[in-house]
Parts: sequence; C-alpha cells; structure tokens
Amino acid sequence: MSTAVMNRKATMPCLICTTQNQMEALVCATCGAPMALIQEAVAQDRDPCIVTVVGDSNVGKTVYLGMLLDMLSKRAEDFEAIPKGAYSVNLQHTVISFLSTRQFPPKTAMEVDDWHWAYYQVARRKRNSKIYDLVMPDMAGEAIAAEVANPKTFTVIRSLLEKSAGAILLVDGALAAAGSPQPDFFALKLMTYLDGVLASKHQQRLDTPVAVVLSKADYCPECFDDPRAFAQTNLNRLWNICESRFEHFEFFAASVVGALGYGSDESGNVVPYPLHVAPRGILEPFEWVLSKL
Repeated sequence: MSTAVMNRKATMPCLICTTQNQMEALVCATCGAPMALIQEAVAQDRDPCIVTVVGDSNVGKTVYLGMLLDMLSKRAEDFEAIPKGAYSVNLQHTVISFLSTRQFPPKTAMEVDDWHWAYYQVARRKRNSKIYDLVMPDMAGEAIAAEVANPKTFTVIRSLLEKSAGAILLVDGALAAAGSPQPDFFALKLMTYLDGVLASKHQQRLDTPVAVVLSKADYCPECFDDPRAFAQTNLNRLWNICESRFEHFEFFAASVVGALGYGSDESGNVVPYPLHVAPRGILEPFEWVLSKL
C-alpha cells in the first residue's frame, strides 16, 4: 500500500467544520474543536444534535450551561443524561465547584483550546423516548462578539451555528430592566448574524428554534411573571427581529443565584459572591428547544 493511500486513511473529518485531520490530532487544525467529538459520534453511530448557547460577555453562559448539565446528570424533571467522554464533565464540575465555595467561575478564555465542550446523550426516562446526542460548547462572549462584528474571525462559531439544530440565546435581563440598550442591541446583532448564517431564502422565516433566556432574573423578578411582555417592553428590537425572521422562538427567565453578597478583590474592585444557589428556569428553555427538534 502506498504512503499516500495510508495517509488518506489515517485522517478523519472534524465534527464541526468537516476538515480532515490526522487520526492522532487532539484538536481540529482549522476550527480548534476537540477531535474527541468525532470519535464519540462514530461510537454512537448516529449524527449528534448541536444546541449552541450564545450571548454577550458576562451574561452568564458558563454558569447557565454548567448548571443545566449538572441538573440533567442528576435526572431533573425525569431526564436521563449520560456524558460521552470524561471531558464532557469538566464544565459542570468547574461551575459547581466554584459555586459551592461561594464564587463565580472565571471568565471563559477567548482561545478555542481553552473552551469546555460537552457531549451528552439525553432522553426522558420512559420507554421508547427519543435519544438526543447533544454537543454543547461553552464559548467566550468576547469571541462571539468578535465573530459577529467580523464574520469568519472564529471559524468554529460560524461552523457550529451552521450545524445547530437549536440555539439558546442568553440576554442580560437585569441590565435591560435597568434601562441599558446594550442587551437589546447585542441580541439584535446576534440574531441578524444567525439569520445570515442559517437563511437559505430570505423571504422565508427560519425554522431553527431559538430560546431567548433572560438571565440574572433574580435582579428583576418581573421577568418571571411574563417573559414575553418583558421582552416586548425592554428588548423591543430583539422581539421584532424574532417575530419577523424566526418561525419558532420563545422567551424565558432564568436565575441560578438566590442571594448575592459583595466584596472587593485585590485591586479594590467590587466583586459579587453567590451566597445561595437556587436555580430557577434553567431546564425550561432546553426542554422547549428539544420539543421543537
């Protein structure tokens, strides 16, 4: 057998961007996604379903996703969730460990190599329930902002969204309730970007389900009363593009912390500390997305 043929056989495609990589590669040479994902996908013998969690920097993506995975692995709401690969547990382990010591986890680094990826097999605990092989990465908000501002800056983000069966968009509900236009404008940019990535015919609305989660709702309990009405009032630009371009969208409110304390770090900056963890509204957006797939 020739060397050229052997080299061709010794490669495998990245699950995210389909670039051919050497079998021994740990991460994709093009997008930086871990090659362990394709190995797990091959073992399951079915195409995985990608659900992407996106949002601005400091909106709470890491805490939300880590808490969601932890609740699923503890069989919340009768879900059965099995991690495929030990690396899939790293994110929830990090988040729960920090929260248990009354700290928030550190910000996700912009470098793709430092992102946490999770591959979970999720189903309801009843006979003949559909099994979802879910891939959910924890992406840095700064990286998402850079990709939205200059498309193809982060190839992995565009590739992920192109292959996503559903998306969960986190928006800072507390900041929006305080009157800041930043959450509305960033969400508008992100949804416009998503529209451009997924749209095949611009006259048709997209059928990819998008759950919009009003994060940090413990700061503004009115988010829980009627998330849709809150969005129409405080995130009107986001509401309008959702209504115009997306067939399936819904608004939810979520919080992880029940009580906050404040202190100062070594530089004298005021730092919040989670005194009491009380997750609320974490599973509902995920459950809604699955119902639309």
